[in-house]
Amino acid sequence: MTLSNSTLGRRACLMMAALGLVASQAWAEGAAGAPRVKFATSAGDFVVEVYPDKAPKTVESFLQYVKDKHYDGTVFHRVIENFMVQGGGYDAKYAEKKTRAPVPHEGREALAKGGDKNVVGTLAMARTNDPHSASSQFFINVKDNDFLNPTPIPPGDPVPKFEYQGRVYENTPRAQLVNAPQLFGYTVFGKVVSGMDVVNKIKATPTGAGGPFPSDVPKTPILINSATLVK
Repeated sequence: MTLSNSTLGRRACLMMAALGLVASQAWAEGAAGAPRVKFATSAGDFVVEVYPDKAPKTVESFLQYVKDKHYDGTVFHRVIENFMVQGGGYDAKYAEKKTRAPVPHEGREALAKGGDKNVVGTLAMARTNDPHSASSQFFINVKDNDFLNPTPIPPGDPVPKFEYQGRVYENTPRAQLVNAPQLFGYTVFGKVVSGMDVVNKIKATPTGAGGPFPSDVPKTPILINSATLVK
């Protein structure tokens, strides 16, 4: 039996559609056994999935904050439409909530284990300039933010050749690169698996000054009513 080009074309289209369906189902279903947290917010609900196999200390800390109801009553205090939305640290009056000790940075380890980069829909830890300062605050990437990704360090000590931001470094002591603050990036430890439309609604909210912040604060506060472990 022979197949015409049109028949082959129809079958190819059906196959591509099926593959697209499988991909969308995989995104929705996520990783088997991965914990999920539902955020019920004043803008709607969304669910994130976190990966203890990629960033164990980060996930353990995040889930403990969830279990302690730390996020309940907090706001998204920093929203930048073409960047990310950040929350988890301030209550509705912009008072900073008390946190536990920070967790060590796990960004490079997570990437080495096949974890996600800072792309649309991923969940990452916020921090200060100190790479090991992450506590309760998190952010959701609303665009692909490659500049936030941890920088892998090539093998060797000294490292024979290393390129960063268009500059080449040769025979650099490994510790100097491993401990360089600008190379740590931000630890991705999960992603949004449902309700990304809500996150997009949050990112589009008008912002201005609010509380102690001079900019990027939603003019209409976006409250996290509850964060609940659902899986």
